[in-house]
Amino acid sequence: MGNDVNTEVLEDAGNGCAVTRSVLPSGLRIITERVPGVRSASVGIWVAAGSRDETEPQAGAAHYLEHLLFKGTKHRTAQAIAEEIDAVGGELNAFTSKEHTCFYAHVLDQDLALGVDVVGDVVFDALLGDRDVDIERSVVLEEIAMRDEDPEDLLHDAFLAALLGEHPLGKPVLGTEESITDMTQESLDAFYRTHYVPSRMVLSVAGNIQHDEVLDLISKTAGGHLDVTGSPVTARRGLWQPEHSGRLVLHSDDTEQAHLMLGTAALDRHDERRFALGVLNAALGGGMSSRLFQEVRERRGLAYSVYSSTGSYADTGSLCVYAGSQPEKLAEVTEVIKSILTEVAEGGMTEAEVERGKGQLRGGLVLGLEDTSSKMTRIGKGELNYGDYQTVEQTLARINAVSTTDVAELAGDLLRRQFNVAVVGPYADVDDLPEYLHEVIA
Repeated sequence: MGNDVNTEVLEDAGNGCAVTRSVLPSGLRIITERVPGVRSASVGIWVAAGSRDETEPQAGAAHYLEHLLFKGTKHRTAQAIAEEIDAVGGELNAFTSKEHTCFYAHVLDQDLALGVDVVGDVVFDALLGDRDVDIERSVVLEEIAMRDEDPEDLLHDAFLAALLGEHPLGKPVLGTEESITDMTQESLDAFYRTHYVPSRMVLSVAGNIQHDEVLDLISKTAGGHLDVTGSPVTARRGLWQPEHSGRLVLHSDDTEQAHLMLGTAALDRHDERRFALGVLNAALGGGMSSRLFQEVRERRGLAYSVYSSTGSYADTGSLCVYAGSQPEKLAEVTEVIKSILTEVAEGGMTEAEVERGKGQLRGGLVLGLEDTSSKMTRIGKGELNYGDYQTVEQTLARINAVSTTDVAELAGDLLRRQFNVAVVGPYADVDDLPEYLHEVIA
């Protein structure tokens, strides 16, 4: 590759481990993490295109494309793609989120060339044939039907609809039966050609690899697609914020349990308080020692599963609590959760709770980076979402710096905001839900 490639070493651990980043003239960013001693390599192409980039008629297009790109390329049939990866014992897959799509392979280090070639082929040279569009339409509709049979998946979509309203972030990644049924090959092709360009992509590779080899491999695979000139798209940032007006959403379903999600708008992923939010979430409902688990399950036996979680996007985020209970206990479990959130909003967390929360985050971060797939994900998402690289030590330092005061101030801010509630359960109408749920959003 020529001298016009901008390359810098972002971290050199001195033991052969190194993180290196290159930017090609086309705008494609390549970031690698060399890990000598392992026998695997993980390859991912991250595309800055997700469900929030869709127009109303395109609802579900990003996820539809995720399926469709595996149906064949200019160089391989769908069967050949599967056979080549299976022949080396590798894994090939993809996933779509609100703001990006990732195509990835996990192979032996000796099969790095194949991994890069197959992933690059799928992303850059997909055919998107009419027949394949129709075949995959049935598969996506089946996936929507599967989602509709999973109360927690349904609940998550219902909660985001309540929290984010008509904004594209509030719409399901899968689209709807109507939008997928009406989707045309032309619409999918337009979405593909608009968003699947080098300047909107990051190639991340981790394992027993050499950075220069990855550069050579992708230049061979992507070929003429990299002949264009462009600047990398900057990390997403936005000014949009959801209205702080409470909504109560019901998805009627003949379930044995009532599934509840209660929460509020939180921080975008660029907010410097995000580490304090991670600690707050862990202490609130991130494990068996958390305040929610101990009170709702251990002391009162109101739910088998209860936890809190966060979501973060370029311009907003969420903090929510899930619980599954018997329908006759829905009002009581909601009241207990709300009282706990009020206590935390007014008094924060104890020093012991904060320290346990920080320990959970530290352990989750370090233990989660034991394999090359998680390393590839960390560096790829970091580059796409922030345009920056932060070492593990730097991240641990940010976690360690969180104080009980930081957590208390953030809890006081977030947990005094308007709450939104979503329920999946055996109720015919919102008016059939316990009165207390209506009071929570008032």
